[in-house]
Amino acid sequence: MLTKNSTFIITGASMGIGKAISLGLAKQGVNLVLNARSQELLEETAARCSSTGIQAIAVPGDISLADTVLHCLKAAQRIGNLSGFIHVAGLLFPGPTIWELDEDKFAKIFDVNVKASYLMIKYFVPKLISTGHGVAVFAGSGAAEITQPGIAAYCAAKAAQEHLVRQLAAENSIVISFIFRPGIVDTRMQEQAREAKGGAAKHLHQVFRPWKKNNQLLTPDQSASALIKILQGDIRGKHGQIVSA
Repeated sequence: MLTKNSTFIITGASMGIGKAISLGLAKQGVNLVLNARSQELLEETAARCSSTGIQAIAVPGDISLADTVLHCLKAAQRIGNLSGFIHVAGLLFPGPTIWELDEDKFAKIFDVNVKASYLMIKYFVPKLISTGHGVAVFAGSGAAEITQPGIAAYCAAKAAQEHLVRQLAAENSIVISFIFRPGIVDTRMQEQAREAKGGAAKHLHQVFRPWKKNNQLLTPDQSASALIKILQGDIRGKHGQIVSA
C-alpha cells in the first residue's frame, strides 16, 4: 500500500513510535500530515521528514477534537493522494488504582484512544472509500487482553479501541483496517510506568523495570520498521486482524 507520493496522516508524530514511523515513511517517499499535541517537537519531526524531499505538514492539536481531525484532513487534501492514516497517539497516566485515578485523566485516556479513533474513522474513512482504496492502522496493545493494576483505564481503552477497529473492518472492505501492536518499546510511556506513583505503582514497577534492566525493549525505530515492512507487502490478509511487530 506504500507508494511514492502517496499521503499518510500520522498521529503521535512528535516522539517515540509515531516519530519513528513518520521518518521511516518519509524515506520511502511518502508525503505526510503529522499530528501531536507538542507543537515544537512536532515541527522538528516535520522538518526532518521534509529534508528527505517529501511534503510534510505539521498540524498540532488534540486529535480527540473534531476540529483537529478536520485540519489534518484539509492538510492532506492540499497535498493530495490521501492513501491512509496511522493512529499512534496515546496516554497512560500509570500508577493509581481505578478509584484513585483522576476523572479528567480517565476521560483523556479514552478520548485519545477511543474517541479519536472514532473521529478519524468518521472523517477519513469516507474519503478513502471514495478513492477506492486506503489503509487505516491503529496502534493497539497487548494491554487490551490483560488486567494490569496501575493502568486499568489504558487496558480498558485499548480493548475498546481494538474492538472498534474490528467493527470498522466488518463494515467496509475497501479501506484495509488493522491493529498494529508495536511490541514492548522503549518510549515515554515505559519510563512513566517505571517511575509510576500511586496505589498500584508497585505492580507496574515489578513488570516494567525488568524489561529495561534486562534490555528486552525494542527501539522505536525497530517497531516502526516492522510496520513499514508490513505496509510494503500485500496487506489484504491483515484486514480486521491484530498484527504484531
